[in-house]
This record gives sequence, C-alpha cells and structure tokens, in this order.
Amino acid sequence: MAERIKILVPGDDPVQMAGSPQLARLKEWGEVVIHHTRPADSEEKVARAADCDIIINTRGMVTWREAELRALPKLRLIALCSIGTDMIDLQVAKERGIVVANLPGRTAPVVAEHMFGLMFALAKGAAFQTAELKAGRWTRRTNIMLQGKVLGIAGLGHIGAQMARLGRALGMEVIAWTFNPSAERGPRAGVQLVEFEELLRRSDVLSLHVKLTDQTRHLIGARQLELMKPGALLLNGARGAVVDLDALAVALDSGQLGGAALDVFPQEPFLEPHPILKCERVVFTPHAADQTPEGVELLNEGAVDNVIAFLEGRPQNNVAV
Repeated sequence: MAERIKILVPGDDPVQMAGSPQLARLKEWGEVVIHHTRPADSEEKVARAADCDIIINTRGMVTWREAELRALPKLRLIALCSIGTDMIDLQVAKERGIVVANLPGRTAPVVAEHMFGLMFALAKGAAFQTAELKAGRWTRRTNIMLQGKVLGIAGLGHIGAQMARLGRALGMEVIAWTFNPSAERGPRAGVQLVEFEELLRRSDVLSLHVKLTDQTRHLIGARQLELMKPGALLLNGARGAVVDLDALAVALDSGQLGGAALDVFPQEPFLEPHPILKCERVVFTPHAADQTPEGVELLNEGAVDNVIAFLEGRPQNNVAV
C-alpha cells in the first residue's frame, strides 16, 4: 500500500463524524484526526489542516476560501458531508487540482420529511400556540388545511422530487419550476412544470430546494414575495441566502404571507438579533433537516465512500471540475 496519509475532520461541532463506525473503514489508509471544536479563525483552520492530505468537512460553518486553499499544498481532497458546496471556493479548488466530493441526493428523503414536517407545524400554528399556552394564554387561531392546496417547488432535484412525492401523497396539487426543464422531467416527478412567476402566483405553499449560486442568491426578495398569494406559506430548505430575510420579515409583518418555515439562514449559527425572530407566524430549525441518526450515518458513510474511492484512484461526485 502507498504511504499512509492524514485525514482531517477540522471542526466536528455539533458532533457528526466522531464515534461513527464508518471511521474504522479508513484505518488501513492512514491517520484520522478529529477536532471537536470549530476553528476560531482562518489562521487556526490552516494550522489544523497544514499537513493533511484529505479533509472531511462535516459542518458547513467550516468554510474553505481562496487564501486557505492556497495555503495547503498537501491537500488533495475535500469530502463533504453535505449536498451543498457553497462553503468551498470551487474555482480555486479546481485551479489547485483539489477534488471536492459532495453527496447528491443521499439524504433527500430525510430532508424532505423534515421540511414536510415544518410545513405542517407552520400550517397548524404549532410553535405559536405552544408558546401561547406556555405563557398562560388560551389563544385559538384558525389553522390551514393542506389537503387540496397547491404545493409549489422551486428546484426539482433529489429533495424537490421527494417533496413532490410527499405532497402528492397528502392530496396536494404539486407544481414545480426548475432551471433545467424538459418534457420528461415533470412527468417523472409527477408534477406540472411552470414558469417561475406562475409558481409564485399559484402556490399556497412554496418550498425552496435550489442550490446557492449567483442566480439564486435572493431568488425570493420583495418583488417575488409581493407576487405570492396573500396568506401563502414559504419553506426554505435550500440555503439561507436564497431568501432576502429582511424582505421576508416585512412580508410577514404586513400579513402578505401567512407564515415561513426556515431550516437555513444567511449566517449560521443565526444568533444575531433580526426582525424575523419577532414574527409570530414562523417556525425555525437550526439547519437540522438531515440530522436524524439515519441521516447522519448516511452522510458519514457517503463521505467515507468518497474518500476511499478517491484513494483507490476512482474519484466520484467531484464538483470542482
């Protein structure tokens, strides 16, 4: 076997990879070093990774930008425990010949189930009414029936397709918009493909499942929110920056929207004061859509699969191409 390598988990907080049985599969290849806290700054990040060959990035909050990637001459692979890649400067990785391997579709059923649950929590006012009861107030509010309503999906990838499946099972009419429409894609997912503005105007519930790019940053802003049905619900399971959070707070406060459920935020952890946190008709989770025991191990298994495939000379799921 070739010279043993160093594999780094740079900031496993909250715990993702530590204690996983998948780590045993890497022992024959080299040393695995896990840091149980996130690096405080870029200097600490580079210091941790200085002599590593491979990074397993378990948390999106640990980012790898141009200066950091150029400071790591030994680095050959970044294996992500995620579908999203926005924490990596892919252009610089490509220039440096660093393979970046993600996990497309691996936890799509887990994430879709979570977002579907947030839709129910929002429609039934679960968070608001729980808070009212805890505060000693018996505040009854009209809830929303979802069966028979229109579920609009922005982004018809793996997760969007799973959301469509769940929506159909509930008896919702499902429509979708995608950057890459085709004659086969809509029927394959069991949805009607529509233009973006039609999606906004018709959806009783709009669920976002696009990746973050220059095209999708603030895909939903003030103008798009104004086009949505009065009282419509917005779900964001994509990336925080896909929605203009300031505009969303205004739309909620004005009553234009009926509510919003967010699993992702422009900055994470999302701990700074923001008007959205004072809105009543909201449900939040801390980027936790895939954080079930099953989801975590699917991600860990996939990341280790990508590491081993790379070491065996057959890299897969490379997004830095």
